[in-house]
Amino acid sequence: MTSKSATLFLTMVPPTASKEARFWRDALIVVSGTVLLALSARVQVPMWPVPMSMQSLAVLMLAMTLGARLSVATVAAYVVQGAVGMPVFASGAGLAYLVGPTGGYIIGFVALAAVTGWLSDRGWTRSFLPALTAALVGSAVLYACGATWLAASIGFDRAVELGVLPFLPGDLVKAALSALAVSAAWAARRRQQ
Repeated sequence: MTSKSATLFLTMVPPTASKEARFWRDALIVVSGTVLLALSARVQVPMWPVPMSMQSLAVLMLAMTLGARLSVATVAAYVVQGAVGMPVFASGAGLAYLVGPTGGYIIGFVALAAVTGWLSDRGWTRSFLPALTAALVGSAVLYACGATWLAASIGFDRAVELGVLPFLPGDLVKAALSALAVSAAWAARRRQQ
């Protein structure tokens, strides 16, 4: 992949001259992103065998458009908001929720943002197939974190059975949608230039 470091976000937003302006711009992005994540946690699409929430799609989109630094900051801020009791998670909040069965997936969102954002920083989201690869790699990292955490309480086989397999169809759709949307945005941006 290309070594260009400009993310889609940085190509669309004019650079700011001062450090203070960059700080406030980035702070606004992080806060807006946490609102998006909180809203996405509440949206569920009926799908077989389990309903599909939009959280991982939102994390993928943030990582693929913002890159690693801003997407990790956004997702980490979201996790902290939930840890301190703000009702941002799908069905609960607080530290007890984070150490529960789905806690590994929530922490895994940070890892997903880091890996997919890192790939985005290196140009992987500029066309569909590399973008799809970046989304699938990030999703695999999310599953590894979530299933490992879940396996500590119910065993590896049950963790895969209950915490991975039912969600694969929906996550494949989300990976394809995010790759299509971001690579299409890159194509539109190239046409403008």
